[in-house]
Amino acid sequence: MTGALGIYNYWIYVLLMMIGLYGVIAKPNLIKQAIALGLFQTGIFLYYISMAVIDGGTAPVWTTILDGAQKFEGPYDNPLPHVLILTAIVVSVSVLAVALALIINIKRTYGTIEYDEIEAMDQADKRADYQRGQVVDAADDIEHKLEGHHHA
Repeated sequence: MTGALGIYNYWIYVLLMMIGLYGVIAKPNLIKQAIALGLFQTGIFLYYISMAVIDGGTAPVWTTILDGAQKFEGPYDNPLPHVLILTAIVVSVSVLAVALALIINIKRTYGTIEYDEIEAMDQADKRADYQRGQVVDAADDIEHKLEGHHHA
């Protein structure tokens, strides 16, 4: 069946990717963004695995027939995307673990994991530094350090 329902795994991959993309863009909560990124990656994994499977394909293994000879029956599914996705899953779990560790540190530093609240705190700190006449950004910081070395 090659109609729209026959390729349901492609519809699922598109749905997973769109939910993940929406979550990464629209949600201000950092944990929700990390989970949405995982959904997006899962959609990509499903897409690559789906491309490797062909109609009537079998696993690319040798089979033994009655007289003891070995024979390779085709057509076969491509095993390479499966191997690559296995590696990508390991990387995905590692990225999620690092993201969660960073989110924990952000929570300890700012007291929140909502991106818009963190951005507001940073902007308030920059305004306060500007009003006190302190360094505003990295370029001013470098310029300030260079001026200090010329006077010494």
